[in-house]
Amino acid sequence: MTADWSWLRDNQAAIAAGGLAMLVGIGLSRFAYAPLIPALIDAQWFSPVQAAYLGAANLLGYLFGALSAARLTERFGVRAVVGASLATITLSFLFCAWNLGFYWFFSWRLLAGTCGAILMVVAPSVALSATVPQQRAMVGPIVFGGVGIGAMLSALVIPLLIEFDLRVTWLLLGLLALLVSLLCDRAMRRLPLPSQAPGVAPSGQWFNPAGLSIVVVILMVAYALDAIGFLPHTVFWVDFLAREADFGQLAASKQWALFGLGALVGPLLTGLLVRSLGWQRSLCLAFVVKGLAVFLPLLSLALWSQSVSSFLVGALSPGLSALMAGRLMELVGVSAHRRVWGLATAVFATIQAIAAYGMSAFYASSLTYSPLFVVGGLALSMGAALVWTSARVGR
Repeated sequence: MTADWSWLRDNQAAIAAGGLAMLVGIGLSRFAYAPLIPALIDAQWFSPVQAAYLGAANLLGYLFGALSAARLTERFGVRAVVGASLATITLSFLFCAWNLGFYWFFSWRLLAGTCGAILMVVAPSVALSATVPQQRAMVGPIVFGGVGIGAMLSALVIPLLIEFDLRVTWLLLGLLALLVSLLCDRAMRRLPLPSQAPGVAPSGQWFNPAGLSIVVVILMVAYALDAIGFLPHTVFWVDFLAREADFGQLAASKQWALFGLGALVGPLLTGLLVRSLGWQRSLCLAFVVKGLAVFLPLLSLALWSQSVSSFLVGALSPGLSALMAGRLMELVGVSAHRRVWGLATAVFATIQAIAAYGMSAFYASSLTYSPLFVVGGLALSMGAALVWTSARVGR
């Protein structure tokens, strides 16, 4: 008996639209910056402290985008908002090819983060709304795999481009974003799009906590701790390995490629895990494993430990989000999930922005990244404890 792949054929447009939007919005807009940090410092475009703050600027933008996505789609429509976000991210790459100072870069990294968050909120919901319910469990992970593809491309391509010129690197990243954006828009045109993205709660409901159970509140706090836990890897990992640990740009970029590989297969692996353990146990296990992976570089910086840490944190960055979304839907049901997931995303973005600036400020004063991995690992450990507790509270 051959496998039935008709679901893949039936949902080509939905997978392409959602996956390509995630590739640009998160995979390139956010994750392409990490392997560029050492090059920006070596080329003396920015100091190490300035480069760290520029990474945090993208996360501050993520907060703005998470809070504004619903209101923007209500007013301007899904296709217009997605198209404008893709165009802005493309321009951010192109305009960063000219070093016009810290505040120029800060503005474009902020805008790129804002538009990346909008795509993160809107694109997957659009793709899943165009998919029949029975096939969403298969389509969803592939859509989130776009993040991993973007991270892998940045890890494999950027070290080669930097050998030519830093300006050329930014320009070619912009051209890549433009090409992917055009393909995404073409796929979007094949989908029936509502004026407001399905799965995006009306703006007036984003911060309405009425009716939330204690279990849901506990899980939201745990999710906020995940926002702290994965920052050391997603912002500082490449620069930590390249300069502080003195492994060099090439070795650090290889580790970022492993992070991207993990982000590519992570949602698929967590989907298989849910089939065996269920949402609650899978979520708790994900927090534990991710916490250990963040702690691992403090115990050993051997090649095997770097690789395990890169892959697992990469896998559980989109993977843990998928598990949290599924667990919340299991608790609150389909009708309330939009409001609850919107609130969880906003809380995540808020804590992520605060923690990013706090970590950048700490680095500015200490000029070492190592303690940040302690903070990240402890945050994820606390998150695991809260997820475990939530199951007992809910009994």
